[in-house]
Amino acid sequence: MSVPDSIEVDGLTRVFNEKVRAVDGVSFRVRRGEMYGFLGPNGAGKTTTVSMLTAGLRPTSGTASIDGIDVVREPERIKRHIGIVFQESSADNDLSGRENLELAAGLFRVPRSETRGRIETLLERMQLAEAADRRVKTYSGGMRRRLELAVGIIHTPPVLFLDEPTLGLDPQGRAGFWQYVQQLRRDEGTTVFVTTHYLEEADQLCDRIAIIDHGKIVAAGTPSELKDRVGGDVITVTGSADAPDLTPALGGLPGVASVQRQDRMYRIKCANGEAAVPAVVQAFVAAGVPMASVALKRPTLDEAFLEYTGRAFREDEGGDATQWAVRVRQFQDRRRR
Repeated sequence: MSVPDSIEVDGLTRVFNEKVRAVDGVSFRVRRGEMYGFLGPNGAGKTTTVSMLTAGLRPTSGTASIDGIDVVREPERIKRHIGIVFQESSADNDLSGRENLELAAGLFRVPRSETRGRIETLLERMQLAEAADRRVKTYSGGMRRRLELAVGIIHTPPVLFLDEPTLGLDPQGRAGFWQYVQQLRRDEGTTVFVTTHYLEEADQLCDRIAIIDHGKIVAAGTPSELKDRVGGDVITVTGSADAPDLTPALGGLPGVASVQRQDRMYRIKCANGEAAVPAVVQAFVAAGVPMASVALKRPTLDEAFLEYTGRAFREDEGGDATQWAVRVRQFQDRRRR
């Protein structure tokens, strides 16, 4: 007997101002206990989708359910059923770590008889026991993230949403955060839905990934499947800014399958990169175009992202106005519960 999917989404759509389709007919399934990555360029519809799934925004059309709970019909039940860790800090700086957890336990209606035990367990698990009674304003970035993860799971939710949870952390802080998430999955079987600006995180941690662009899912599969679909080797050449477009000349070279140009960079896909590099270099020399760099590599998740969206992935992208509005509303709703 098959296990029901944890998250089921069919034709989910959100239209703003009766004309802007931020999310356009999105459909996908997330299996129970899976870590599911949701990637896309800035403004692609990631945050709007997460907001609808967490009952922060009402869909214009389509359906979505989490463990059989309809996000439109039962929004309050959804909010008690899931955990959320935002990109922006949601901890109260003037309270201690312990007090933040006590507040969260009250908001999520954790039975008083269980509150103290859960808090002590989480403080130990997140290695925050020694700092439990210090104000959060004295915490490092990694300690804050671990505290916010503890706050997000104080009510033992079966589904956890992580919205760019490690943005801005140093490599050690990021590694530490994911260690606790993976432990949570092993110990509790928690389903994790994550958006991230770090593609190596998605590649290493996610069981499956969906890439959204212009409000539509343009590709989905395991990290290996997404990379394999790119196919062949990739030669990346950076030329001068004022040079003529060499796309036609490069596209006509033997073994070259496709050429994409973005600003000064050419991305040349070919069956055998080592054999094609000399011909590519010769094409630039013949055209009198200086080359700043030439690189040959097998497809990566970054390459797959560029293949499916036509845009390079930017780790430093900021949120647009819609994203900020959605997050503020989510935060306010969470505080009011």
